Amino acid sequence: MLAATFILSGFVKAVDPRGTQYKIQDYLQALHLGEWMPDMVSLMLSVALAALEFCLGIFMLFAIRRRLTSRMIVVILLIMTPLTLWLALANPISDCGCFGDAIVLTNWQTLWKNVVLLAAAIIVARWPLEMVRFISRTNQWIVVNYSLLFILAIAGWSLYDRPQFDFRPYHVGADLRTGWMKMMEGEDSPYTDLFIERTDNGEDITEQVLNDEGYTFLLVAPWVEKADDSQLDLINQVYEYAKDNGYQFYGLTSSGEKAIGQWCDMTGADYPFCLTDGTVLKTIIRSNPGLLLLKDGIIIRKWSNNRLPDEYDLAVPLEESELGWPPTDDQVPMRIMRLLLWFVLPLLLLTIADRLWAWTKWVRRKKTDNSNNRIINKKETTMRKKIVAGNWKMNMNLQDGIALAKELNDTLKADKPNCGVVICTPFIHLASIAQFLDQSVIGLGAENCADKEKGAFTGEVSAEMVKSTGAQYVILGHSERREYYHETPEILKEKVLLAQKNDLKVIFCIGESLAEREAGKQNEVVKAELEGSVFNLSEEDFRKIVIAYEPIWAIGTGKTATAEQAEEIHAYIRSIIAEKYGQAVADDTTILYGGSCKASNAPELFAKPDIDGGLIGGASLKAADFKGIIEAFG
Repeated sequence: MLAATFILSGFVKAVDPRGTQYKIQDYLQALHLGEWMPDMVSLMLSVALAALEFCLGIFMLFAIRRRLTSRMIVVILLIMTPLTLWLALANPISDCGCFGDAIVLTNWQTLWKNVVLLAAAIIVARWPLEMVRFISRTNQWIVVNYSLLFILAIAGWSLYDRPQFDFRPYHVGADLRTGWMKMMEGEDSPYTDLFIERTDNGEDITEQVLNDEGYTFLLVAPWVEKADDSQLDLINQVYEYAKDNGYQFYGLTSSGEKAIGQWCDMTGADYPFCLTDGTVLKTIIRSNPGLLLLKDGIIIRKWSNNRLPDEYDLAVPLEESELGWPPTDDQVPMRIMRLLLWFVLPLLLLTIADRLWAWTKWVRRKKTDNSNNRIINKKETTMRKKIVAGNWKMNMNLQDGIALAKELNDTLKADKPNCGVVICTPFIHLASIAQFLDQSVIGLGAENCADKEKGAFTGEVSAEMVKSTGAQYVILGHSERREYYHETPEILKEKVLLAQKNDLKVIFCIGESLAEREAGKQNEVVKAELEGSVFNLSEEDFRKIVIAYEPIWAIGTGKTATAEQAEEIHAYIRSIIAEKYGQAVADDTTILYGGSCKASNAPELFAKPDIDGGLIGGASLKAADFKGIIEAFG
């Protein structure tokens, strides 16, 4: 209901942006602010409002950015509902214009409509994730951009030409004579304010114009002093054509004699001008000036200032020309068909293609889940766990961290990953995030813990404290902790023991510096780091360790570790684990790559037989980037 309402409201505003502009100006006049907003600003505001409403409706329909979309709709309705209450009580304008001229509601009807919509919006905003996605997250950008471009194109074309759907009583095909006669007979009629009065003698020629059985051109300029003068030659050409063929031609305006005189002096016009109500003229055509063609009191053609007929269109009399008859390609069914072909059909095809692709992914994932072993290469299979772990480091305040964790949680619950996922956050996030994180989908870890159990160690956080937050993992031995805080192998050994004592799974980091790499000492460095801190563990306890190799020399130095270089050192690490604990333990040990891993290079890295995932830094701070790396496992 919300989606349909916002789509309709935005669309009817976009097909008639001038009408929305006039309604905004009515609001401003009612608030005594009319002189503070230039016409161009109110016009831009009308287009922006149309685009916002239409796009929010589309986003809600397709469940795009569900939280943000539902909250924005609540905010809009929280603004509009009190405004419509004021309209209902004070009645400064006759209707709110929320659906343009397509659906005209009284102010009280508008108020109750907004109350119902606000209640519905609050419900949706309370449970936004209950909305079912029709388009997967990876393809939602197509819907977002296409919807915005489409609605702006509709608004732009309507401004340049005229509204694609004309809901006003002066649309092509409208019988002004019959409607005006009903008014004269006391019946309800939308033409109550229509009058045409000559400026030269004050004669009312409304009945004469509407009863003329021939053709009559009406140049409509609500305010000639503001009229666009870029097409003066074409206007004069149409007038000469009308005079040569015996057709009537009148200028209609609400401007005074001075403005009319200036127009005539500027254009050389000698056609008669008539006074007409300004609001009626704005309703007749959304262009200043615009051109109307009547026959037997029926509107058979309308042109904006930018689409006036030229000498080729006026080569023959109207009786022998297409212009003398209502356009066959301007009927409502044809316009609806064009709308379906240009907007609805592409989105429908995208939705079908996206759902088919999601179904095939589900089938493939199902097959993978039913397999006992994950294929590493053609020769070797292994049961060791694949993990993508995010290390937030000292980033994200509490609110931003919670928002990121929630987004990841919702995303991965909806689209189950083919690997283990862990996020390691600053201490301040742990307890808050643990309350809503589904740790069967995403594990939670700390970035460090103390090498003491408890006591007078101001500023430290013990392994027991980390565990009490609900965390499962802890990162130890990170290169930054070794370099900046001088953590020695002995300190790290104590941290590992305390972490395991409190049932925390340790992600233990090792890696060589640039100088060590250039000296060819990488093997002995990583071996020494393992021997100094974790090779003291029993086989049972070592099986609980996840190793993360960090090529420090390739992080922030401009040098790049290739997938082959990473695989080489990973294979060596596995070999020294095999020397210490045996091949079975080595084969079961998860070794992560902690270099500059991104969605672009993750598939190549993770395809290597000894690389079991990644310890991700900066790319873990954005949900889309992190998920892109996770998806490298298929």
